[in-house]
Amino acid sequence: MNNPTEYPARLEIDYPEKLDRLTTFFRAIWIIPVAIILGLVSGAGETVTNTIILNEAGEVIRTTRETVGGLAIGLSAATALMIIFRQRYPRWWFDFSRELTRFEARVGAYAALLTDQYPSTVEEQSVHLEIDYPDVEQDLNRWMPLVKWLLAIPHYIVLVVLGLVAVVAIVIAWFAILFTGSYPRSLFDYVVGVARWSLRVQAYAALLVTDQYPPFSLS
Repeated sequence: MNNPTEYPARLEIDYPEKLDRLTTFFRAIWIIPVAIILGLVSGAGETVTNTIILNEAGEVIRTTRETVGGLAIGLSAATALMIIFRQRYPRWWFDFSRELTRFEARVGAYAALLTDQYPSTVEEQSVHLEIDYPDVEQDLNRWMPLVKWLLAIPHYIVLVVLGLVAVVAIVIAWFAILFTGSYPRSLFDYVVGVARWSLRVQAYAALLVTDQYPPFSLS
């Protein structure tokens, strides 16, 4: 069985002894500016397709609007193609994907009330995320990107359930912080564990930095 602590993608978040009640209460408002920034960055490259459906008389009966693409999807697809056809993962490409993942993690931690530190675009802060740079020729099977999305389906199913429970945990923590100024440690560890699990699946199926199957573990 895989050892979670040795997995090529790792996440740790410092436990805060005290959290600010005011910023916690208004967290859904405070996060809006940085959420917009993250959306602009991760959604860069999206294309919108309008489809017009006509009847036999040539009259418009329905118009559909589809949004496809996006930076995250584009990066994953391009990385897969590079690994399959060239067995390459350019270091600058990896560095960009890792830093974007780190920024997403900081925004996610702030949204989940795990920290009072407003998400920085450059500083690590209390969110410590590490992803190992792969030796493509030695560590990666060039054909695995074709099936990783399929192999990861069991994880996606489990993460949906764990994510729903995490939402409930965050709501409970919101009330706890308002009354006590502290995030219950058990809830904190659980929410971080779900984020850690999600990161490992992302590293495996989207970032494509490892062929090591993610462990089913919160630790």
